[in-house]
Amino acid sequence: MNLADAVFDDVEENGVYTSSRASIGKHIGARKLGYNLTVLPPGKAQCPFHNHHAEEEMFFILEGEGELRFGDQRYAIGTHDVIACPPGGRDVAHQIINTGSATMRYLSISTLAELEACEYPDSNKVLIVSDIDGERKFRGMYRAETGVDYYDREKNEP
Repeated sequence: MNLADAVFDDVEENGVYTSSRASIGKHIGARKLGYNLTVLPPGKAQCPFHNHHAEEEMFFILEGEGELRFGDQRYAIGTHDVIACPPGGRDVAHQIINTGSATMRYLSISTLAELEACEYPDSNKVLIVSDIDGERKFRGMYRAETGVDYYDREKNEP
C-alpha cells in the first residue's frame, strides 16, 4: 500500500483533539501489529495523554514538528524522528502535540493486545478493551477514583 492511497477512516474533531487517521494494517494483511497514518493540524493533539499496559507504540514523524509529552518530560520532535512508547505505568504516558505552524504527518505502529488497559493521567480515567481475532468484545471507560470493593454488589449468600 502506498501512503498516497490511504483513506482517512477515523476523523476526530473535538477541540484540541482534532486529527485524521488512516488505517493501514488491515489493508496490508497485518495480524500482530497495528499501523496507521495520522495527520495532525497545528495546535492539535491526536489523543489525550495516556499510557498502555499491554501495547507498545512506535511513531515515525514523516513531516512537521511538535512536542512529545513523555512521563514528566517534554521533547521537541520533528521530521524523521522515531519515538518508542513502551507499555508500563504513568512514567511512560505519552502524547504528541503539533506545536508547529504546518500540518504534522506521522506513522503509528503498535503491537495488538487482545486485552488492553490504558490510563489517562490528566483526567484520572481508565480504559479497558478486549479485541479477540479482530472483533471487539468489550470496551469500557471509567473514572479511576470510583473504584469499588471486589465484592461490591455481589450476592453473599448461596
